Amino acid sequence: MNYLNIDNQKILPVVTELNVLLADYHVYYQKLRNFHWNILGKNFFDLHKKFEEIYNDTRVKIDEVAERIVTLQYHPISKLSDYIEISKIKESTPLLTDQEMVEEIIEDHRILLQQLNKIVDRANKCKDEGTIDMMGAYIRELEKTTWMLNAWSKDTKDELNSTFVR
Repeated sequence: MNYLNIDNQKILPVVTELNVLLADYHVYYQKLRNFHWNILGKNFFDLHKKFEEIYNDTRVKIDEVAERIVTLQYHPISKLSDYIEISKIKESTPLLTDQEMVEEIIEDHRILLQQLNKIVDRANKCKDEGTIDMMGAYIRELEKTTWMLNAWSKDTKDELNSTFVR
């Protein structure tokens, strides 16, 4: 029964991209745990806590994405080998500095934002408002987290862009 009033053939590209996002989030989640466990140095307390905060949020999103796929009447992928194979986010060594960890997470955010926007594009084509709304919230939250991590990585003398000229 099609209770969503969305053509199953038209929704398939959305589901395919949601499964890629699910894989991306799984690899990203494990990378965050890796960094949480292995952070060293003067920024230990701040980053240990921040990485935990981000991976807890990611764990929730993993469940929400999988449940969205089920809502769309498909099975989400669920094998670790599939996640590793299709994820655009790659595993990482634990032997990184705090700065390198943050830089890698920011790069992963770029990949996630690209995938989220791809899903919005596919969902727009079949008028899948539920997925569009969900991805929009994820984009907003991820952009804010990225801004904060980027600000952490800057020197205090750095400046933001200005919209006016003096």
